[in-house]
Amino acid sequence: MKKHWIVQYLLLSMILLLVLGGCGSTTSPKSSETVTEKPDLLLVSTTSTQDSGLLDLLVPEFEKKTGYNVKTIAVGTGAGLAMGEKGEADVLLTHSPSAEEKLVNNQDVINYHLVMYNDFVIVGPTLDPAKIKGTNSAIGALKKIYKKNSLFISRGDDSGTHKKEKTLWEEAKIEPNGKWYQESGSGQGQTLYIASQKGGYALTDRGTFLSLQKDLNLDVLVEGDQSLLNVYHVMQVNPDKFPKVNQEGARAFIEFIIDPKTQKEIEEFGKDKFGQSLFYPAAGKRTKL
Repeated sequence: MKKHWIVQYLLLSMILLLVLGGCGSTTSPKSSETVTEKPDLLLVSTTSTQDSGLLDLLVPEFEKKTGYNVKTIAVGTGAGLAMGEKGEADVLLTHSPSAEEKLVNNQDVINYHLVMYNDFVIVGPTLDPAKIKGTNSAIGALKKIYKKNSLFISRGDDSGTHKKEKTLWEEAKIEPNGKWYQESGSGQGQTLYIASQKGGYALTDRGTFLSLQKDLNLDVLVEGDQSLLNVYHVMQVNPDKFPKVNQEGARAFIEFIIDPKTQKEIEEFGKDKFGQSLFYPAAGKRTKL
């Protein structure tokens, strides 16, 4: 009887070992799957797209659609293009075609596309000490500001806006300097706040101004001049020159931002709040706007 009990015990032990061993070696198909996370995408864009709130709309949509996590750096176009030139970004969204051309020609960037446009405006205090309101020419307005030595706040940061401003001064044959001409060294939003606080004039893209207007003591005084057109392009940093860049993520972002659905969202952005678009879609256009 005792021997029979021992045999049953040994058999039971062997069965338990087999069962437990089987459990240990059985792997659920789901647990064996390797989940590969997509690498972060480094987007370098202008402060105007950030300050206006456009990126707050578009980036989360892109992340949800593609699974990429976007790290956005908002800087002046000059600094942004310098990062692209060194391979320190994956995709760029900037607004200085003449400066962008160098990177395109050097093949630092590829997949270069027109995205959207708005315009620059000259803003200033309601009292308008230089009497530039209604001036049809941006250059004519700057000449009046210079003649009156009225305070002008420049971004001074090599941004697309700053580049445009310097071009306008050059065309006016004026070298701005002196106490009346001050550089903020900051982005568009901060520059507008300084101009508002000090009662000065400034050049700004319309989108950023409209988005901040309720907090500013500034009015649009000069607009509509063809020279004030503000054009934005998107481009990916060339993976052939910089193998570590996120090539797939950059391509996906470009496809997303020039997609007709996204272009429609860009067109509608700002209408509900400001009664007009802050940016106008331009993807697919091949001629100058």
